[in-house]
Amino acid sequence: MRRSRKSSSTSSDSRFATDIAFARRLLRWYDRNGRKHLPWKRSRDPYAIWVSEIMLQQTQVATVIPYFLRFMQRFPTVKHLARATPDQVMQLWTGLGYYARARNLHAAARTIVAEHGGQFPRTLDAVQALPGVGRSTAGAILALAFDQRHAILDGNVKRVLARYYAIDRPLNGRDIETTLWALAEGHTPRTRVADYTQAIMDLGATVCRRTQPDCARCPVQRSCRAFARGTPDRYPRRAQRSALPIKRINMLMVRDRKARVLLLQRPPAGLWGGLWSLPECKQTDVRAYTRKHLGVDIAPATPWPTFRHSFSHFHLDITPIPARLLGAPGEARETNAAAWVKLSAFGTRGLPAPVRRLLQQLRTEES
Repeated sequence: MRRSRKSSSTSSDSRFATDIAFARRLLRWYDRNGRKHLPWKRSRDPYAIWVSEIMLQQTQVATVIPYFLRFMQRFPTVKHLARATPDQVMQLWTGLGYYARARNLHAAARTIVAEHGGQFPRTLDAVQALPGVGRSTAGAILALAFDQRHAILDGNVKRVLARYYAIDRPLNGRDIETTLWALAEGHTPRTRVADYTQAIMDLGATVCRRTQPDCARCPVQRSCRAFARGTPDRYPRRAQRSALPIKRINMLMVRDRKARVLLLQRPPAGLWGGLWSLPECKQTDVRAYTRKHLGVDIAPATPWPTFRHSFSHFHLDITPIPARLLGAPGEARETNAAAWVKLSAFGTRGLPAPVRRLLQQLRTEES
């Protein structure tokens, strides 16, 4: 007979009595099937673990690995990262998306050097105080690096617990969040915390997937309520989402007589904050726009086909418009927020993914 104990946070609800066998079964599965090959698993370096955890937010492991390796080669310690310029950091983050993560990572590195002597903090409060680090990420870093007992509740863990307990509700409510945290706390063992933390993340990523969960390989299948009901992929219930709004812009690919392209640096906060991008405008008279806002005159050519770049909260339809600068090359002066960049050298700057693709295509056509 399976014995169980109740987490103090959920003792009022017998449906969520913590299964003491859960962690034991999960750890046995992890010993045989865990993703121990991941590059950030090669040491308990809290800096490397922190970088990986930030990169893995809303991003697949396969996508993160090459970015992580390049980032760690360029910035092997938190002091190296703290000394970097924002442009250097953004350049290595180009294409990974969610660029606020990179800005926060850089700011946090400087905080660690300035306030913690370059040593990664070891308390939950201190780690949570770093820019861009929430409760789950802080707990994961301290568990993986120092084997401290902290629960985590990322998207994978939420899904595992919601299925295990057949929670047939969307997971975006505060009451459900409180319940899930209590369950996560109750299931976290007092020993082998680092292995358990990686194990439950691995389970959600490789077995208890969002679609087509591989229940035959699941170590906790026999006590999973969603599996017992025969509908594991029904859990958790998705919150209803309204259709994403669509925004439209023109991106101007303005080149001077030296075949350099004009780039503008975006403000530090907001969409693509701190990255270098092509001039954007919504109006159809792009020549009038550049005269008024950029102080240059251009000869626009036939626009390229419009394409869509999607964000989590809206779609952006982009119409690229190639153009030639009229007048002397020096008319459009460089400032801290504007630069004429050779097509052979744009890779040294942090660029949004669609801008990088456009510049690559432009370079191919010019070669």
